Amino acid sequence: MTTTQPVDALAEPVARVGGGWTATLALANAAIWVGWYGPLQILLASQAEHFAPGAGMSKETMLAWVTGAGAVVSLVATPLFGALSDRTTSRWGRRTPWIVAGAASGAVALLLLAGAGGLWTMAAGWCLVQLTLNASWAAVTAAVPDRVPRLQRGAVGGWLGAAQILGVVGGTGLATLGGGVGAGYAACAVFTLAGVLPYVLGHPDPRLAVADRPVWSWRGFLAGFWLSPRRHPDFAWAWLTRFLVNLSNGIGLLYLLFYLRDRVRYHDPEQGVLILTAVNAVMLLATVVVAGVWSDRVGRRKPFVYWSGLLMAVATALIAVWPTWPGAIVASALLGLGFGVFASVDFALMTDVLPKARDRGKDLGVINIANSLPQVVAPVIAAPIVTYLGGYRTLYLVAAVIGLAGAVFVGRIRGVE
Repeated sequence: MTTTQPVDALAEPVARVGGGWTATLALANAAIWVGWYGPLQILLASQAEHFAPGAGMSKETMLAWVTGAGAVVSLVATPLFGALSDRTTSRWGRRTPWIVAGAASGAVALLLLAGAGGLWTMAAGWCLVQLTLNASWAAVTAAVPDRVPRLQRGAVGGWLGAAQILGVVGGTGLATLGGGVGAGYAACAVFTLAGVLPYVLGHPDPRLAVADRPVWSWRGFLAGFWLSPRRHPDFAWAWLTRFLVNLSNGIGLLYLLFYLRDRVRYHDPEQGVLILTAVNAVMLLATVVVAGVWSDRVGRRKPFVYWSGLLMAVATALIAVWPTWPGAIVASALLGLGFGVFASVDFALMTDVLPKARDRGKDLGVINIANSLPQVVAPVIAAPIVTYLGGYRTLYLVAAVIGLAGAVFVGRIRGVE
């Protein structure tokens, strides 16, 4: 028999969650990723191409400034809202208020971003999208260690990984097929808000007792965001692994539209991005749930992370040495296979190294900086490489080396098989 509500909000969950709980949480996760990747894959690049001539800069540079500014906001927002949700004692639970408020505000921010008139309003709109959607995402991801027992987290992580890529595909599709920048943003906004409602309406969140909330102090609150690598080495190595793999992936995705247009010379680069994303999604879906379930059954995480990272590094290098449309298709397929395994098992690995039940949201927020920080670092690395240091060939070789390093460092985690 399954259940979806532990007795105590801070208890280590032991009862398996049901399929309905997992499905609606996965849908909420997908909805947030639609709100991110419709803009990241298509809409922001289209706006940058339109506004760049008037701003006196290249479209690549403008896109790098905008996405980098948003990523800086994300760096702060994810752990901040995770920590705030840890302390929330509302009648609707710790996570639900933040999921709803973040998704609703994110939908409004997407509509505002659609009306941007240049670099500054575009950057401000994207920063607001990052701020609001990260509030929702921090609460969604924290629901897993709150509610899912350890030996089911690989499977649940697999479904969340599938939802993530479906969100990327869905956001790309809505942005491409919407009929224009404004319509694309509107479609993403509606889906982002509607997608979180089945979870928050159908699955009550356990309430945190007021007596269990830590005593408030600014010093203690701010100090809690630092987790010493010396005291928590597994947490630190897990963070670094995720950061490097996501940095490699972020470098590759940032200029994918421009790579197809300027290097591959594909006739319809926007359609090409959609096709490559779909190929990637199909291959990811073929592995993401299977890998998570498999890792639960064998009770091991690290070998899956290692081999998936190695495969993604090989695929990224392939883009560098085979800059053709068939090469892009093959590389996308291999990246999908690798990332499918990585997405599910690495997420389970992250939840296995969390130090304290009381700080699950905050600690996952710190870990999720490893997702958002690459958005800051990737433009800093990518823009000068494309412009001055060898172009797209060098860019994707550098990305492959970074991803390979991430795969190797998972071996430093000692407390998880």
